[in-house]
Amino acid sequence: MMRTNAHGAPYGDNSNGNMSEELLIGIASVVALGIGAQWIAWQIKQPAILLLLIAGFVAGPVSGLLKPDELFGDILLPLVSISVAIILFEGGLSLHLKELKEVGAVVRNLILIGVPVAWLLISLAARWILGFPWTLSVLLGAILVVTGPTVIIPLLRHVRPVARMQSALKWEGIVIDPVGALLAVLVFEFIIAGGFQQALPSVLMSLFRTLLVAILTSGVGGGLLIFALKRKDIPDFLESSMTLMMVVVVYTVSNIFQAESGLFSVTIMGIILANQKWVAVHSIVEFKENLRVLLISSVFVLLAARVNPDDLKQLGWGGAFFLVFLLVVARPVSVWMAGIGTGMNWREKTFLSWLAPRGIVAAAVTSIFALELEHLGIDQATLMVPVTFLVIVGTVSIYGVTATPVARALGLALKGRGGPLIVGAHPWARRVAEVLQKEGCRIALVDTNRDNIKQARLEGFEAIHANIMSQHAIDEIDTAGLGFLMALTSNEEVNSIACLHFAEVFGKNETYQLPSDKDAQNPARAFPKHLRGQNVFSPDLTYEKVSDLFHDGYTVKVNRLTEEFSYEDFQEIHDEQAYPLFVLSPDAELRIVTDPRAMKPVPGAKMISLVPSQVDD
Repeated sequence: MMRTNAHGAPYGDNSNGNMSEELLIGIASVVALGIGAQWIAWQIKQPAILLLLIAGFVAGPVSGLLKPDELFGDILLPLVSISVAIILFEGGLSLHLKELKEVGAVVRNLILIGVPVAWLLISLAARWILGFPWTLSVLLGAILVVTGPTVIIPLLRHVRPVARMQSALKWEGIVIDPVGALLAVLVFEFIIAGGFQQALPSVLMSLFRTLLVAILTSGVGGGLLIFALKRKDIPDFLESSMTLMMVVVVYTVSNIFQAESGLFSVTIMGIILANQKWVAVHSIVEFKENLRVLLISSVFVLLAARVNPDDLKQLGWGGAFFLVFLLVVARPVSVWMAGIGTGMNWREKTFLSWLAPRGIVAAAVTSIFALELEHLGIDQATLMVPVTFLVIVGTVSIYGVTATPVARALGLALKGRGGPLIVGAHPWARRVAEVLQKEGCRIALVDTNRDNIKQARLEGFEAIHANIMSQHAIDEIDTAGLGFLMALTSNEEVNSIACLHFAEVFGKNETYQLPSDKDAQNPARAFPKHLRGQNVFSPDLTYEKVSDLFHDGYTVKVNRLTEEFSYEDFQEIHDEQAYPLFVLSPDAELRIVTDPRAMKPVPGAKMISLVPSQVDD
């Protein structure tokens, strides 16, 4: 008798070992390609999604090194579905109901008016351009109304539109994904029922069950999590893991009771957690943001690697015309009709018309229904997959390249990395803010001193009376257009805690604070580096020294550097008594000068410095 191992393979048979090794190499390749593409995109300041698609396409159909369907088999689509659920939950965590005060009408119309209009137009295009039967055309139209956070959020981070447009697109992208999935389910019910009269009761019941199951599962899941966190039944180190577990459970249970209702459930659960006031969820949000980057990177590499060039060739020129129709007809018409009565101007409507990339939800839902319809013997069902992939690759590529120039041409893109959120509204902090604001930077001042806030508002600043260390500060301050934090108070503890508090908003590398003389004189008493922000300005500029300089008549001045007037000339004129604070590059990128010796400002840049007033005169 042949002896076998625990896997049922004969001893000496290394096939299982090879399969495990191939799977391990495949997973490592997907993660490495995804994160590597993200890093390269950050280095060259290009949309990450473009590089993710290129990396996956090269690794998959071009080189044949990565074959997702062979590698993961039947678990590929479930893995993608769970990843999408986690991404949508994280997106829901970013949706604050207070944003709807400004963009509620826009979001409402984009969903209630824009979706039906887009559905109709895309269905007609699928029928007349691609030649699909009506059943497939209507189903494809329902699937392709989605945009989704997997593509919208990374593009918004790259484009950096004004707050109103950013909120509208974020809400639309996150809410429309489960709506599109629900529409696809309802159309599928019509198809398999075989007639309107037979299908109508089934469709209405599916709609009712989907909404009921989504509300119940999200309410129970979110409520249990909030209850456990409030009672401290979950230790800090398990908060994120327990939340992740609850997301997967809610998604799975919801789908068991009603197909494709899980996306609704996790999105609603995220919104519930984001807007409740009983427990803080910022540690969970930070974990989910990191996980989202990993999931989006991996999913898009897998998506691009699954594209079959032969399937795309079958579409011919019809596929290209269909894509162009979506770009220049379906999206603009739906947006302009949805924009009626919302108060949007033509620039905002134009920008929204030119940003509707399709993402992983469209790919996952198409793959599921195409397989089901193929089993039912419906002609051309297999062509739905290459059409969707063409739309995803085409919209992501075109919007990724053109969205930023369009936003800038329409005056809806924020310049540079954004201005500072300044902690402290005392007199010399206001003088620094005044100069930056005149240079076009958005400035926000925060202080607990009511007199300072009152004076700042009289001088025309956006000033918030709040304790920067409170949760209220993060929740209430609109950070759109703000790129970093500068803590300029005389209290070292307040400065350090403010930097720690806002590291989750701006990132650790974008929080700065003034050191104090006490720390300079006694380094042993200073806050450890990991518990404070970076030094703002040069290390010798402490709060006390800056205050003394202003008392002695120093002022903040802007100098433009040219070929004839270099940085060396600037230093010579001021006899090296000037203290460079910022450099504003020719493309409006504001940078803090933390080490004057390492400065290499180019002609056309502006030096913002603290200089003696007599030299200024």
